[in-house]
Amino acid sequence: MESDFIMEMLKWIQELFANYGYNVLFFGLLLEFVALPFPGETTMAFAGFLSYTGRLDFLTLVVVAFAGTTAGMTITYFIGLKAGLPFIQRYGKWFLFSPAKLDKTQRWFERYGSFLISIGYFIPGVRHFTGYFAGIIALPFRKFALYAYGGALIWVILFLGIGKVFGPQWMGIFHLFELYALWIVSGVALLAALIVLLRYRRILTVRLLRRSPELELKTKLKETSKER
Repeated sequence: MESDFIMEMLKWIQELFANYGYNVLFFGLLLEFVALPFPGETTMAFAGFLSYTGRLDFLTLVVVAFAGTTAGMTITYFIGLKAGLPFIQRYGKWFLFSPAKLDKTQRWFERYGSFLISIGYFIPGVRHFTGYFAGIIALPFRKFALYAYGGALIWVILFLGIGKVFGPQWMGIFHLFELYALWIVSGVALLAALIVLLRYRRILTVRLLRRSPELELKTKLKETSKER
């Protein structure tokens, strides 16, 4: 039954692409982040597969998917910023924004802070609401954009890349990523950070050693001024 549903959904997505082209990805992802039902990750992975077959251009898919995702996130940020929590609590049901999902997002924000906006893309039931919540808590837009747009780029490249790289085997890899995406991304980020630290450890060490005497001098000057 589940496989039949997936095949029907993929057939529907393919028909949408045939009729509306890249607009499907832009408006579909935009609407998903306003919290309306749309299978964003599945659509991106399948679109990546269509680029593997030569029917769609991969770079265009990345640009369109990134634009749709960031547009949706930005809209929800400003809704949260201007309307506030009371509006979301009262009318959130129209956006499928249940109190349970609001509480879940709030708990994740308390746990990860602003960084949740980036990793939230990979957490089911959270990514659709991080934009709203960032606006509700009046997070500065520059800080929001840094996390939201950076996370969006990683998210779209990852899921489009599944279809592009793995071709006919994309469905199996997609389900694996769906289950463990947060851990996979966290592991890759940690590995990248370690590589950067190892590569530039000499430069970092030199800079730290240079700053140490300066910090000691500043501390002594402050202590001297206090004594006077």
